[in-house]
Amino acid sequence: MDLGLRIFEVIDMRSFSNLWFWIALAVMWSTASHWVLGVPFDMVSRARRNGGEAQDILETMVNINVNRILYISEVSGISLLTLTSFLLSGLAVLGFFYGVEFAQAVFLLLLPLALLTLLNIRTARVINSAGLTGEALRRQLSIHRVWVQAMGVVSIFVTALWGMFQNLSYGVI
Repeated sequence: MDLGLRIFEVIDMRSFSNLWFWIALAVMWSTASHWVLGVPFDMVSRARRNGGEAQDILETMVNINVNRILYISEVSGISLLTLTSFLLSGLAVLGFFYGVEFAQAVFLLLLPLALLTLLNIRTARVINSAGLTGEALRRQLSIHRVWVQAMGVVSIFVTALWGMFQNLSYGVI
């Protein structure tokens, strides 16, 4: 018997019944909620506790990432929006119209990330336009993190519901 066929028999390669998909989903949202605008959230906590140099480092990191996000959105925002829309539309049609489970899984991973990107751009604009520093900056980053975590909870919940529906409809469980 072919080794590849034996591996596919032992390991279920369907997306929603595959443990690796759920691990990837959890790691994706854990990472997204830890890295707020490209800055690890422990830096925000450290700046809140210690102030001084920790606050200066936080402000420098946030300014670098805010400027980077705004530059990318201004220079290539339309192209990225077009490409992302094309990709998500293709995945949605393949997944939900033609029933390709892998496309459904990738769509349920990428759509919330696309929305998270829009939230990042919005928060970067708020920080840049208001010139936030100190407590106001830490507060804005904390609010942004709460929104990211809420998006993660909703995304995981919707994905879990759809995954359970798919697994039950195929009789996997």
